[in-house]
Amino acid sequence: MTETMIGIGGGAESTDMVLNIGPQHPSTHGVLRLRIVLDGEQVVSAEPVVGYMHRGAEKLFEARDYRQIIMLANRHDWLSAFSNELGVVLGVERMLGMEVPERAVWLRTLLAELNRVLNHLMFLGSYPLELGGITPMFHAFTEREELQAVMEELSGGRMHYMFNRVGGLKEDLPAGWPERARAAVAAVRARMDVFDRLVLGNEIFRGRTRGIGVLSREHVHAYGVSGPIARASGVDFDLRRDEPYLAYGELADVLKVVTREEGDCLARFECLLQQTYNSLDLADACLDRYAELPPGPVNQRLPKVLKAPEGHTYAWTENPLGINGYYLVSKGEKTPYRLKLRSASYNNIQALAVLLPGTLVSDMVSILGSLFFVVGDIDK
Repeated sequence: MTETMIGIGGGAESTDMVLNIGPQHPSTHGVLRLRIVLDGEQVVSAEPVVGYMHRGAEKLFEARDYRQIIMLANRHDWLSAFSNELGVVLGVERMLGMEVPERAVWLRTLLAELNRVLNHLMFLGSYPLELGGITPMFHAFTEREELQAVMEELSGGRMHYMFNRVGGLKEDLPAGWPERARAAVAAVRARMDVFDRLVLGNEIFRGRTRGIGVLSREHVHAYGVSGPIARASGVDFDLRRDEPYLAYGELADVLKVVTREEGDCLARFECLLQQTYNSLDLADACLDRYAELPPGPVNQRLPKVLKAPEGHTYAWTENPLGINGYYLVSKGEKTPYRLKLRSASYNNIQALAVLLPGTLVSDMVSILGSLFFVVGDIDK
């Protein structure tokens, strides 16, 4: 086979064409490059090329103390900042053998679910936008603002909350915050049906997504795909239910793991939407339980210099986009000897190598957008 590398234009009729999608392209959510070999309009092979946004976060972890690494950790997936912080502090607390106050446990669970809704709303709006529907994006940002307001009031940040601390949370809640959070959750839930009507009820959207980009259960396991993408292919696994952390063990009657069997773009969108509904229910359940707790602290008093004992541990969480893992190695110093990050988007995006071959170029954007990734989460 003869290949012809081109930029814009065409190659000889007898050769396959190599087309670069990205690293600057509206559908790649950032600097992701796809090297695609085409035979006419059909994709022959696809290779995701990552690393254009690499910040070296794992190496920087080794040069920052255990308080400072929280700031580094919450930035790689900028749509899931609270959840990223949470995974790091859970790993450090496990290494220290530290118990966190009960109020902090329930508040962390509540804020993790609100952060999950914020993450999913972005993709519920941006995915239809990539397929030509601009209106859902405005609805998504309207709902995001409701929740962003209460998150900003609590932490002072709109994207990078920096509200987790080793041993608990930064500070207690502002007066009246639980009531305002409950009102925001109710307001968002009351308007979420717009995505059922405007997006799922749209025959063009369904035509562009049903039966497109089918990911088999075998490929989910082979590539380590997780989160809503894996569950849309029938893999019934969720760490919040199967290996409960925080307060999820007490929320088993509210937590519903949404799965589909089709494994196509439409199933992935449906899983994301139904999971958003469930996260709103979980947030309400956390607010109900928090209201019953007696007054108390939301953090532990720590020494001025925090050192983890020598050893290693692994913590993992069910982040909005999938499983995030944190492998922490300590030599007894105030900085980690090694903190290896397993990010959900990095594994999920590898599935493009098997999803794209055999499809048409026109379906590439549908498949790419349905993987719900953040480029910073890929490159770390």
